Amino acid sequence: MIRRLLAMLHARNLEFIRDRAAMTWNLLLPVMLVFGLAFIFSGGDKNQYKVAVKAESLSVDMQVTAALHPFLDTRFIKFYAVDDIDSIVPKVGRHQVDMLMDLRPDKRHYWINSDSPKGYFLEQLLAASDGVKLTPQTVTGEEIRYIDWVVPGVLGMNIMFSCLFGVGYVLVRYRKNGYLKRLNATPLSAFEFILSQILSRLLLVVVITSILFIGTNIFMNFTMEGSYLHLFIVLLLSTASMISLGLLIAARLSSEELAGGLLNLASWPMMILSGVWFSMEGTHPILQLAAQFSPLTHMLNAARAIMLDGAGLTDLAYPLGILLLMTIVFMALGAKLFKWTPD
Repeated sequence: MIRRLLAMLHARNLEFIRDRAAMTWNLLLPVMLVFGLAFIFSGGDKNQYKVAVKAESLSVDMQVTAALHPFLDTRFIKFYAVDDIDSIVPKVGRHQVDMLMDLRPDKRHYWINSDSPKGYFLEQLLAASDGVKLTPQTVTGEEIRYIDWVVPGVLGMNIMFSCLFGVGYVLVRYRKNGYLKRLNATPLSAFEFILSQILSRLLLVVVITSILFIGTNIFMNFTMEGSYLHLFIVLLLSTASMISLGLLIAARLSSEELAGGLLNLASWPMMILSGVWFSMEGTHPILQLAAQFSPLTHMLNAARAIMLDGAGLTDLAYPLGILLLMTIVFMALGAKLFKWTPD
């Protein structure tokens, strides 16, 4: 028994070592994630709060300094300049910005979401600081609970993992065990096979996500300002885009270890940069630009606009157009690069 066990252990180790692509990704992926996370969350103090600041002598490309108000010297708070007060006030109500300060001499106001714990603590810190006192203002529009803001992110993250790993990883296993080779002997084309995989996973993910949303909504009573039909259309298009991406990643792979590494490489940056748990408002412009290449970003932007702002399909032309374009490009490339048999 021991000899058989050692023989299998030796064989599996040799298989992994000889799979140079998989071994390379297993070594590189953690290093890339560590350096990526270090870049995202670097820059001195780890900021826990985001405060937008409007001042008469301050433009968006200028650094916010304590010369404007002593409170602006508080550590662990990300202060950034804004030009338009009216566009930021709704973001305070939607937990995208923790506080908005207007330091112009004829104004001197601040806004917080009274339902936000971060807003409460910032208000206490502001009251305890020296300097000119600011007058609290009411947030325009209904204040949104954090659960209302975060639920699209949680469901979107679940869709992402289900689509990428549920399709990409399975496709690699099909290729490795010879199932695709047998299908290649039939009149089925690569495009037809990929389309069938998209439709199958699309049906499964849409049904599961709908059940999760309806079930949790019964108890949580999420804010829903827009149309459920429009939200369902966003779900369909976003899921199709994610599935197409998973198929593209696995179009030529035959190693499950390499597939796992590439799928993680795709999913983790999306989960961090797409605003699943926190808003990207006020982050570095490079990070905000990188987020635009993620289908998850456009999915969450569209879903939150419908649920929280009552946006219609015409208001969502940009994110829906990007999702449609990504779906077409991913699907076309996946069909072009698709390989039936392993190397």
